[in-house]
Amino acid sequence: MADDRETAPARPSPDMLNTLAHADFVRLLGSVWEDSPWVAEQAFEARAFADYVALHNAMVRVVVNAGQEAQLALLRAHPDLAGKLARGGGLTAQSAAEQAGLGLDRLSDAAFEWFDRHNDAYRARFGFPFIIAVKAHTRESIKQALATRLDNDPAVEMKTALGEVAKIAKFRLEGLFGT
Repeated sequence: MADDRETAPARPSPDMLNTLAHADFVRLLGSVWEDSPWVAEQAFEARAFADYVALHNAMVRVVVNAGQEAQLALLRAHPDLAGKLARGGGLTAQSAAEQAGLGLDRLSDAAFEWFDRHNDAYRARFGFPFIIAVKAHTRESIKQALATRLDNDPAVEMKTALGEVAKIAKFRLEGLFGT
């Protein structure tokens, strides 16, 4: 029996994005913002997109306009870097690949303990996990950023974390579009 559902090709084009049904659009792009398909659901209304940059910009506007409660939920959907969830195999495929790309899944016990200690302190201070676009960093620059950002004002840190989430989404869209 033939499957009548629309399926998206592995490398979508902006033209194809602009013709997808709402459900297919969300299915394709819902994971770009970690466990937050609501961003894709709302960005759908901003079609037509000239390119992935226009799509990313529309998605960022959705997040900016979402309000603090939704923004906090978005931040809280992210896993700790080199955390227990990662070590237990509980990450999304995209997060697992991003962390593995820097070897954050293969640290020494001492390094895992350092991340656990700092992740716990960060979460206790800000109420969400430390988030950084790992593709733009090294292990050492991530450790330095985590230690440094613990001293940020909570409002500054929320803005910083949302900026990092936007960078992560940009990297994921580039991967999806093959750019």
